Amino acid sequence: RQYQQLVGTNPSNFQNAGADAPVEQVRWDDAKAFCAKLQHRSAVQLPQGTRVALPTEAQWEYACRAGTRTPFHTGGAESDLGRAGWYSGNSGGQTHAVGGKAANAWGLYDMPGNVREWCEDWYGDYPAAAVSDPTGPSSGSARVLRGGSWVSNAGRCRSAFRFRYVPVRRYDFIGFRVVVLR
Repeated sequence: RQYQQLVGTNPSNFQNAGADAPVEQVRWDDAKAFCAKLQHRSAVQLPQGTRVALPTEAQWEYACRAGTRTPFHTGGAESDLGRAGWYSGNSGGQTHAVGGKAANAWGLYDMPGNVREWCEDWYGDYPAAAVSDPTGPSSGSARVLRGGSWVSNAGRCRSAFRFRYVPVRRYDFIGFRVVVLR
């Protein structure tokens, strides 16, 4: 619903999932354009210096975990995932309205499953040494995606699992979420 209201169209393959399902079939550039439009529209409401963006990979995982250390914010077993997100074991082969599963401790829904989500970062190897709030390389050929999707098996929905995709392609299992940064 939010994407269609702001952009004027809904490219999603799963129109039957309803207006509150995540938008999918969006390229990385589409997600970035949405952030820019939302930033512009919200400028009068946002505090000075606030910015709307895609999360970095590190921000995404931090938000997904919400203080937990288990594979899913609801625990470590596949049955725990079933309470937290839509994946190949419970999705019926499509996306679902956001908020149909348990939110994490910070009130965020569907992070382990429904659609994989574009991140700001280019895909690259992790640094060899421990770092705090790392960012990806400054360039590359693939962008990072985090989170599982309606087509993912349970192992690919873990908080720590990462993907890479060419940012110019559209898939019905890829969407995004935004962060508001100060």
